[in-house]
Amino acid sequence: MPGPLHIAQEPRADELLSSDPFALLAGMLLDQQFPMERAFAGPLKVLDRFGTLDPAAIATADPDSFADVCSTPPAIHRYGRSMAGRLQALASVVVDQYEGDTERIWTEATSGADLVARLKALPGFGDAKAKIFAALLAKQRDITPRGWQSAVGDYGKKGFRSVADVVDSESLTKVREFKKAQKAKAKAPVTK
Repeated sequence: MPGPLHIAQEPRADELLSSDPFALLAGMLLDQQFPMERAFAGPLKVLDRFGTLDPAAIATADPDSFADVCSTPPAIHRYGRSMAGRLQALASVVVDQYEGDTERIWTEATSGADLVARLKALPGFGDAKAKIFAALLAKQRDITPRGWQSAVGDYGKKGFRSVADVVDSESLTKVREFKKAQKAKAKAPVTK
């Protein structure tokens, strides 16, 4: 059995991420243009305010009311209303394609490439996000379909590259430092 996650750096939020697959998937969805630990704390805010993280309930909630839930300070994201719509779209896919069972996204994957493809098909999941989440599933939840390491590329390597490598506050700091260095490297002028 995989151990508890420590991504949100807040016990109740991390407990929810560890026990609720939709919470973990939703946290990954929220992890963009927002501090990582606050993004992964978002699902707990939804649960506390909305009363459930059941994908069917989220998918069918009144969009304006659900947006209010997500944007009430402290909001689930810098763009709380927009992310509410994305959460509802994600929940709809989980309901329509996986009968509300989030784990089927990964438990039914036939390979690492299939898992990444399934994740990329989700609303709000591009190539990098899909690979990072597949690496997180492998490294911290023991979901290791055949070929997962080649499917996730560098995110499967040891080190501190992404949320997949966050296991405590020290590793969170190291991931932040790596991301900052990558951004600086990308912005640096090309020399010939």
